[in-house]
Amino acid sequence: MSDIDTGQGEAGPVAGLREQVREAARAATAHELAPRAPSASRVTLSQHMDLAHANFMGNVHGGEIMKLIDTAAGIAASRHAGGPVVTASLDEMSFMHPVRVGDVVLVHASVNDVGRTSLEVGVRVESEEILSGRRTHTSSAYLVFVALDERGQPRPVPALVPETDRDRHRQAEAKIRREHRLAKAEAIRRRRDQLDA
Repeated sequence: MSDIDTGQGEAGPVAGLREQVREAARAATAHELAPRAPSASRVTLSQHMDLAHANFMGNVHGGEIMKLIDTAAGIAASRHAGGPVVTASLDEMSFMHPVRVGDVVLVHASVNDVGRTSLEVGVRVESEEILSGRRTHTSSAYLVFVALDERGQPRPVPALVPETDRDRHRQAEAKIRREHRLAKAEAIRRRRDQLDA
């Protein structure tokens, strides 16, 4: 990862925003890394989906849903880390049912597990028909974030302390996904090394 752009020569809101991010990262680095429960960072976003979100089939475009997923997951990860994070990977993304124009989308995000500098966030998306109130589980995703210091480098994050059986179950599954991610990355690296030799 490269350093956060200093914004030298820039004026206005962008430079101010970058300085706020650096300040938040400095403050996060200085805080004690007290363990946190998943409930402390859980997020639910809701948005009414209109024609501006539609694809040519008349459903909500998958990219719109993915943006909401990344936003909700980023908020949960930032809350747990106590400062800025960046999306490192979208581990899994499942679309099970379409979201219709006119529905309200609810995006639930929760930190499942943490490493030294990374966090896995699980996201569940539901659509709600406004008139009937009926909810449908439409999508699920797992995202990995990395916490950043003021120089844009990875920094340690607080440990995760599961409170419920469901939290412990999510953490155990997240550890399996992490092992698979690392094994896959290593297998690909070895294969590329063989091709380069």
